[in-house]
Amino acid sequence: MKKLVIRFNAPVVLGFALLSLAVLLLDGVTGGASTRRLFCIYRSPLSDPLTYVRLFGHVLGHTGYSHYMGNMLLLLLVGPTVESRFGSRSTLVFILITALVTGVVHYAFFPGSTLLGASGIVFMMIVLSSFTDMKKDGIPITMILVVVLYLGREIIDGIFMKDSVSQITHIVGGVCGLIFGFAGRTKK
Repeated sequence: MKKLVIRFNAPVVLGFALLSLAVLLLDGVTGGASTRRLFCIYRSPLSDPLTYVRLFGHVLGHTGYSHYMGNMLLLLLVGPTVESRFGSRSTLVFILITALVTGVVHYAFFPGSTLLGASGIVFMMIVLSSFTDMKKDGIPITMILVVVLYLGREIIDGIFMKDSVSQITHIVGGVCGLIFGFAGRTKK
């Protein structure tokens, strides 16, 4: 009989989830001060060095346990497949670039609001996961459906709904996933 072994797969995705949990716990200990200072992006002077930390750190912050769980369940569902297909180093680069791009977009175009959470990363991973079976000679119909359904819904919600969800972050994350997917489609 084969021995069942638990293995630490997808170290980048698991590390991201654990780091986000640590930030959430720190948020509770500091009464939200750590999240406001380091883990959400808002318009602040470019002379403040923490502005640059927040451009990346905002993806680790969450408004609470429910927000964290919503993002992490999806991330843990699609992230390991992405990391297995594209590699840990590329996955980390994808996360960092997506964090920076979503942070810069929010900073530049939404000066009166704050942004935090991993939803841009999650949308990047959702779109990128549809590339896992893509070969250079064709586009899987599942990838087209993911883009149409997920990004289409966010565009429609962004136009017609006024809520606290940043649809632009989801859209930008999804576009990052498209770019990374098409750039890496021949690496199989």
